[in-house]
Amino acid sequence: MEFKHVSVLFEECMEFLRIRPDGVYADGTLGGGGHSEGICERLDDTGCLIGIDRDEDAIGAARGRLEKYSCEKHFVQSNYADIAGVLESLGIAGLDGAILDLGVSSFQLDNKNRGFSYMQDAPLDMRMDRGSELTAEQVVNEYSRKELSEIIRRYGEEKWASRIAGFIENARKDGPITTTNQLVEIIKAAIPASARREGPHPAKRTFQAIRIEVNDELGQLKRAVEEFIKVLKPGGRLCIITFHSLEDRIVKEAFAKHADPCTCPKDLPVCVCGKKPDITKVTSKPVVPGPEELEANPRARSAKLRVAEKIKSVSYLGFK
Repeated sequence: MEFKHVSVLFEECMEFLRIRPDGVYADGTLGGGGHSEGICERLDDTGCLIGIDRDEDAIGAARGRLEKYSCEKHFVQSNYADIAGVLESLGIAGLDGAILDLGVSSFQLDNKNRGFSYMQDAPLDMRMDRGSELTAEQVVNEYSRKELSEIIRRYGEEKWASRIAGFIENARKDGPITTTNQLVEIIKAAIPASARREGPHPAKRTFQAIRIEVNDELGQLKRAVEEFIKVLKPGGRLCIITFHSLEDRIVKEAFAKHADPCTCPKDLPVCVCGKKPDITKVTSKPVVPGPEELEANPRARSAKLRVAEKIKSVSYLGFK
């Protein structure tokens, strides 16, 4: 199956990154290589792209797609939150820019063998890195009713979380739940018919919640924002595209903290805590897709882009 992915907010990201032909840029969510190709097109043979992804299929697809470009390229199968270690292993001191396009790629959604989609029957997997131990099947069958309810409510923002968790608990008494279709039918049975008539697919929020749990997406995002800010060079920019409110809140709060870290009481005439900002927020509000992009790519409808710029140097990696 071809690794296809329509890059969301592509032109906006290229503009905000302000790519220098000889710069060093990282795509922490390489996917099909769409954003990376835009970066490579703007680099000359002295520039460098670092493409990172947890999915070995993405690495292979992007390597082939970007082979024709003359810039230096490094493809790394890793978690984007480990960006500092990746740079250290490559002997690279810092980044002129980076992009994170969060969520599941179109390839992962459309490849039924990965178990991400509630629209196709497949084994319950949902691992972005197939070398990881935890699977969706384990979450569904081994987590307690209380744990399931909390995950579905917190990560899926699902109002019927308690009922869904209860129906899952009852269903697995007859045997393990092993496929996406089994789980979809349980969710449909748990949500009252009147609530299923409007809005998104009834399984959407629960599948999102389980996927986030399997891949520790929010925990890794929190760590990644901190690490990418550290490794940016002065003037370097970080573009992050989120697809649901939990992700966007993490990015928004992290950017706010780094742009205004002062902890002094607001009534003090001068700052005495000594904490100085290390970024500026390039976008005060998130950038969202326009009508033309939404028509061409409906999956972009929930995308939000936030951009920050490094304003001071941080001696973090130890390179001179």
